[in-house]
Amino acid sequence: MKGFLVSDCQLPIYDFHLLIGLQIRSASIGSLEDAKYKPSTVTKMFRNRGPKILIISSDTGGGHRSAAAAIVAGVQKFFEGESYAVRVVRAVEDSHAVTEKLVRLYNWLLRNRQHWMKYLYWGVNRFRPETRHFFQKRCIGYVVELFERWCPHVVVSVHPLTQHIFARVLKELKLADRIPLVSVVTDPYYGFWRGWACDDVTLYLVATEGARQQLIDYGIASDRIKISGMPVHPKFAYPGEVAARAARRALDLDPEKFTVFVNAGWEGGGNVPQIFRELVRGKLDVQAIFLAGRNEELKLEAESLAFSASFPIKVIGYSDQVEQLMVAANVMISKLGGLTTFEAFACRLPIIADGTTPPMPQEAGAASLIAKRGAGVLLERATDIVPVIRRMVEDTAHYSALRAATVGLAIPNATRHIVEEIVALIPATVGSAQEPILTEVA
Repeated sequence: MKGFLVSDCQLPIYDFHLLIGLQIRSASIGSLEDAKYKPSTVTKMFRNRGPKILIISSDTGGGHRSAAAAIVAGVQKFFEGESYAVRVVRAVEDSHAVTEKLVRLYNWLLRNRQHWMKYLYWGVNRFRPETRHFFQKRCIGYVVELFERWCPHVVVSVHPLTQHIFARVLKELKLADRIPLVSVVTDPYYGFWRGWACDDVTLYLVATEGARQQLIDYGIASDRIKISGMPVHPKFAYPGEVAARAARRALDLDPEKFTVFVNAGWEGGGNVPQIFRELVRGKLDVQAIFLAGRNEELKLEAESLAFSASFPIKVIGYSDQVEQLMVAANVMISKLGGLTTFEAFACRLPIIADGTTPPMPQEAGAASLIAKRGAGVLLERATDIVPVIRRMVEDTAHYSALRAATVGLAIPNATRHIVEEIVALIPATVGSAQEPILTEVA
């Protein structure tokens, strides 16, 4: 696979015999008539290109981005040798300056005021910004141009605020019966954002029966929902203890010592830094990895704390090789992100989940699963972290039970199931025997 970075958003457009395109920014327009759109342009492109998949995402936290990357990797791995164009766009923040500011606000809250997130959840579910004319009229121009310049054969949403506007554009372009709209729901349990529910989605792919029931309760017909599992990148897997020791050695850590992975998330913040501060005060026979994400200030603080700790700590900023950190670890301390939880389970990694503030509704199911199945510990007070870790180190039977409980919590081969469902919706008439085209759409 060759990766191409889009200059203004740093998102990859993937090429494995693929067509690639440039990121498009557009003016604020309220309708397709305002855009002076020419449907014939889309029709011509629709006829003349090979199979194209458009994935709609957003950098609100790291989970949606990871889900998009997992689907791309799945297409590459499970359809190797075939010609597919896969494009990932950050549709929320790149569609208009107003929505970009809202994404920044979301990430600021995630980093600095995690305990306020429940109010944001209530507000978004109550006022439904994804359905409001105020937002749609400002973002529709971006979506129209996206179809005009790179008309896909299937659209895949991995974000709850995107399907409504894309469904509207497909209908207004009279393409709703030709271009399926698929939602891969990245919140695995009951209690997630109402924005996921859109009557015009062709197919929903969800992780669990609880997620299926939530969509039904939101009014989605059950025959449009399939349980497929979570889109976990194939690189997240348990490779065995030999590989685990090699991963620790690559990080300049003791290959034999119990290793704690403190994951502050893609944005770097929330309650995890306070848990880490309590951890470094402990006298423990361990070593640790601290991932600060995109938060440079947090990285500097962690480096200072690590200097005074009684055990070795490897501090890392942003990393796109989180799977190697999980492989190196014996346990992970983390926020209850749905995708992160399933990535850890794929690596057979027990979780110490942040429960120091009540989890968001869409994360409560993950907390219940960890507690019920014994695949980790729900940490209710940051000051409990040292005794929790100490027990894992000293009581090998307890730790072995935690690790064994991670096996079988996720649907096997989920990413393969997801990409097969997506590809199956592409019309059989799409594509040709001609050589794949590599081009840029200006």
